[in-house]
Amino acid sequence: MPKSLEEINERIRDGSVHVVTADEMTALVGELGSENAAREVDVVTTGTFGAMCSSGVWMNFGHSDPPIKMSQVWLNDVEAYTGVAAVDAFIGATQLSETRGLEYGGAHVIEDLVAHKEVYLKAVGYATDCYPRRSVEASISIGDLNEATMLNPRNAYQRYNAATNSTDRVLYTYMGTLLPGSGTRLTLVQARSRPSITIRTMKPSASGRGSFCVVRRGTSSATGRSTTRRTALARLWCVVTSRL
Repeated sequence: MPKSLEEINERIRDGSVHVVTADEMTALVGELGSENAAREVDVVTTGTFGAMCSSGVWMNFGHSDPPIKMSQVWLNDVEAYTGVAAVDAFIGATQLSETRGLEYGGAHVIEDLVAHKEVYLKAVGYATDCYPRRSVEASISIGDLNEATMLNPRNAYQRYNAATNSTDRVLYTYMGTLLPGSGTRLTLVQARSRPSITIRTMKPSASGRGSFCVVRRGTSSATGRSTTRRTALARLWCVVTSRL
């Protein structure tokens, strides 16, 4: 018999409610099965740790020869913010491609970088005595970056919203496409308990878990100069649009 919201609220009020974390619920389902676990538990708490609309990646590309002050940067035709240091840029998850529009954007660029795929870098700048170069173009992967830091400002949230589409037509949102008949959902919360941290230079491990932070040396193919790279094992814990 399903529990009603009123029953659960009454148990909260009288102190008899059974509350577990998402990690504990996973273990409980493994031990008792999903139906028995559902009978046993009233409330499952979750912490937010996922990429969402406020997420993005700070990148340092390293200096070219001659050097350039990047005033505009595009990765796979998705513009990144460059109003900072000479070869730093921030790409936001919801920034759209200038050529593909809603089909591709910043979240896709981040996903491609995490997957070690090549992305096409285009940068332009204004010439100065210290930064005489005016443009640079190159195919790069995450291993070519001096640094990549993923920021998830909303990870302090305890609860957040999710959306699904119960109509018979496709709905288009700035977070992605919602297919009819609840065929997809936009997920803004990761249903696991994770700490609120900043992930640095993302590389996936077999387990999908993140671990900090290894230093190695190499040469950037984008700039042709020796660099010190910080690498880490990490993944995107929440896919912006995921099929049910």
